[in-house]
Amino acid sequence: MFDTQSTPFDEIHRFKTSALYGEDLVPQNPCASFADSLKFLSTQSQNPYGEDLILNLFLSCFYRLTQVSPILHREKTHRLSSLRPLHIEASVPTPNTQYSLDSEGYMRERREVFVTVGTTCFDKLVAAVDSEPVKAALFCRGFSHLKIQIGRGNYFPSKVSRQPGALEVDYFTFSPTIADHLKSASLVISHAGSESIFETLRLGKPLVVVLNEDLMDNHQAELAEELASRKHLFFDRGPHLLAQTIESMDLELLVPYKPGEGDQINTSLKLTSPGEGSANKQGEGEEDPISKNKAKKGTKKAAQRHQDRAAISLAGGSENYETDPLSSSYGNIPLEDVQSKSITGRMWTDVGELCDEMKGETVLIRGAAQAIRPTSKKIVFLVVRQSMSTVQCILVVTKDVISPQMVCFATSLTKESIVDVEGVISVPDKLITGATQQVEIQMRKLYCINRAVPNLPITIEDASRSETEFKKAEESGEQLVRVGQDTRLNNRGIDLCTPANQAIFRVKSVGVNEFRRFLLLKKFVEIFTPKVIAGSSEGGAEVFKLEYKGKPACLAQSPQLHKQMAICGGFGRVFEVGPVFRAENSYTHRHLCEFVGLDVEMEIKEHYHEVCDIVEELFVAIFNHLNNNCSKELEVINRQYPFQPIKYLPKRLTYDEGVEMLKEAGVEIEPMGDLNTEAEKKLGKLVSDKYNTDFFILTKFPLRIRPFYTMPCYDNPEYSNSFDVFLRGEEIISGAQRIHDPEMLTKRAEQCGIDVKTISTYIDSFRYGAPPHGGFGAGLERVVMLFCGLNNIRKCSLFPRDPQRLTP
Repeated sequence: MFDTQSTPFDEIHRFKTSALYGEDLVPQNPCASFADSLKFLSTQSQNPYGEDLILNLFLSCFYRLTQVSPILHREKTHRLSSLRPLHIEASVPTPNTQYSLDSEGYMRERREVFVTVGTTCFDKLVAAVDSEPVKAALFCRGFSHLKIQIGRGNYFPSKVSRQPGALEVDYFTFSPTIADHLKSASLVISHAGSESIFETLRLGKPLVVVLNEDLMDNHQAELAEELASRKHLFFDRGPHLLAQTIESMDLELLVPYKPGEGDQINTSLKLTSPGEGSANKQGEGEEDPISKNKAKKGTKKAAQRHQDRAAISLAGGSENYETDPLSSSYGNIPLEDVQSKSITGRMWTDVGELCDEMKGETVLIRGAAQAIRPTSKKIVFLVVRQSMSTVQCILVVTKDVISPQMVCFATSLTKESIVDVEGVISVPDKLITGATQQVEIQMRKLYCINRAVPNLPITIEDASRSETEFKKAEESGEQLVRVGQDTRLNNRGIDLCTPANQAIFRVKSVGVNEFRRFLLLKKFVEIFTPKVIAGSSEGGAEVFKLEYKGKPACLAQSPQLHKQMAICGGFGRVFEVGPVFRAENSYTHRHLCEFVGLDVEMEIKEHYHEVCDIVEELFVAIFNHLNNNCSKELEVINRQYPFQPIKYLPKRLTYDEGVEMLKEAGVEIEPMGDLNTEAEKKLGKLVSDKYNTDFFILTKFPLRIRPFYTMPCYDNPEYSNSFDVFLRGEEIISGAQRIHDPEMLTKRAEQCGIDVKTISTYIDSFRYGAPPHGGFGAGLERVVMLFCGLNNIRKCSLFPRDPQRLTP
């Protein structure tokens, strides 16, 4: 049958192509002839394609012939009796998680090819794909669309006409949506240097990998060996060989599949003889066994074993999981085992505590799999993260200790999966740059507690980059993914895992605890006031209104009224840490609709500057405490968001003195008006230059711009006994002496347009004897933002609420 001037592969290719087009080249007894061809190939000592490829070619051709050749339909089944049928488990991902379903519950038709490249040999790969032989091969296989990434290299794509009956080709630059392309593709063609290869394997996609003969370094050689064990096709270089590879792949096995209840789907291509599995015999009028193949139903434990086997197979395991004598050292932990089933008494170690003094000790840690780097089928590196700390773990195939299946299981893990690692501490000779801890764990046991989805909406790596990294990449022509603020907040659960965010909220926690500690030492009492009140606590209309049992109510803008009532109640000095609600439509970098308020109220003996004294002592103590106890966190923040440490030598100025400094600098201020953001920043710069401090207090503000409960100045009623505190040129604190006389308080409330009836209990509390007092309120998020030199207050709010955001 074969032409002696052509290779066996060429002849098979010619035979198969003629079958696809329904040409007259199909012999009268095609299967018998093709069986002879297979026998011929199997006897060739120089056959480079392997038994699996030959079998796949037969199955592919047989399936195509039954679909398009009328000749074969007339053949009797006894003509095929000499051929041993094969049971095939289709290589398809789980439909309800990887693909969308149509109205009948079947997976949609997949006709898209995606080409992804690494950083080397871009032009050669794209030139091979963008060639007539390859595009013709793809079109023959039923593909309609080809997407080619052109993010790098000097290749200029040919113009492709979008005519009916031709393969459509799209070119696009690198983008963060590559994962979406991978998920929607039916076939992926990838350069060996691309990181998308392993993601493609996890998705269970057919994959063609390019290995360039002039770039066969150790990494590519190991990858070639790895892919060979996984039965994925790969080629060296050249459009004709690529076209033959595409035409030979059994893509027909990837057929629409309708899942049944309890069905399990094998994620590997597995060919078994009739003696090893149930053979599906096909007779006249019966359904195609390939297109309707389903795995058997099983128990929960069987499903768990299947999941483990699928993960191992997907990662390259060649041996059966169940027969691995070391299988108890790794695997997925069933949910029932983490439902507080038992107490084992095991001792756990925090990743941040791992150090070289622990060399040789066996430790048990739990964390997130931040990075999985297989270097060969026998070695994999796993970086485990716990809070801000990371440690590098190594798994190496070792006889009677670590099996190849265990390495494959580790490779199959998805990023951010929660894992338990047990192993021995070792200290490498070289500096570890990919982890915070300068030790390694030689893994002995590895268990997955909870597996993350393969495609995360954002990655920790992308969300952790600094502006310096972006600038360097831009200078070198590299394009990095930039995660925007809204994307971060929409996926806050992942965004919070970045080192900088971990550090920010630890600084916030340490700061608020020092706030408490200092005030408690100063004999302040912590109180807790209601957040649903009958009327405004600050004046004005910027409140969140709600209905309270049929009555109008609002969320408290501040604990101001109640902490004053606590002073009247004889507490002397009080403070509160709690939520504050402001309904103002402020779309700025420093305003939130809900924030954590730091509120203080205290009796004063002679002057409201006694409150200023507390402010200066308190915040100097907080800043000192943060610098002394959060050096690691501040360093981490500075790595992603560079900032200069604040200078906080206290300085006091009057409002008029501040305005005069601004006028001398050419900044005009409305007479007796409040300072806007630009004026505050300018004044902060002037004070910093003149007094060498970023922390100062401005006193004696005009009364008309202060709340109704602010005490007027004794010598000029147009001014008030009030103050603001500034840090890096932005206000962080507002405070004052309060009006403790009920008649004056009533008059001021009416002048400010407040319905006195809604605050009658507040005013009445001063009728029974009230000492002179004053206090202040600060926003915790704004203090942390400015102390750390951040550019947006939302970075300091765990789940920020602003005029446009109410979730997550």
